[in-house]
Order: sequence, then structure tokens, then C-alpha cells
Amino acid sequence: MTVTVFIRYQLDPFKRALFEQYSKNWLTIIPKCGGDLLGYWMPHEGTNNIAFALISFESLAAYESYRARLRADSEGMANFNFAEENRFILAEERTFLRQVVA
Repeated sequence: MTVTVFIRYQLDPFKRALFEQYSKNWLTIIPKCGGDLLGYWMPHEGTNNIAFALISFESLAAYESYRARLRADSEGMANFNFAEENRFILAEERTFLRQVVA
């Protein structure tokens, strides 16, 4: 069963450009580590501090393997450190979804 991780980010609205760079960095790192990246979404109109990401996996076990590869990846760790050093993510929530099929 495919699962999709829905990530909701609460951002510092004055550091959105940093989050956008962080998101762009993941566009190559996530697929390299085994995630099917559906994309990142930035605030455009309305609320200025909420962003989203969607990443799919064949199973929860595949997600766990991906997380281990991500933590071992030098580019992935550099991006995590970039976020921590610049503090543009105020909160992050992960929800695991499955698609409704007929």
C-alpha cells in the first residue's frame, strides 16, 4: 500500500526565501534517497507562514529506509543543518495518508 507523507510547515514569514532555498535543495536529495517527491508548496496569497510538502513511498517500511538513507546523505544532512542554523521552520507536522481507491 502506497503511503504519502503530508508535511505542514509553519514558517517565520520574514524568512520565506530561506525556506524556498531549503525546499529547492530537497528536489534532488529526496528522489536520490528513495522518496517519490510530489512537491513543495510555498505561501502565495492569504496566510504567509504555512508551506506544504508531499512525498510518497511504497510502504511505511520504505519510508523508514528512506529516513535512514537521508540521515546518512551528506547533502541531506547539510540541508537539515541549514534549516537548524537559520531557524526559518517554527513547527513541522507529518501526517501519513493513503489514497482512497474504488
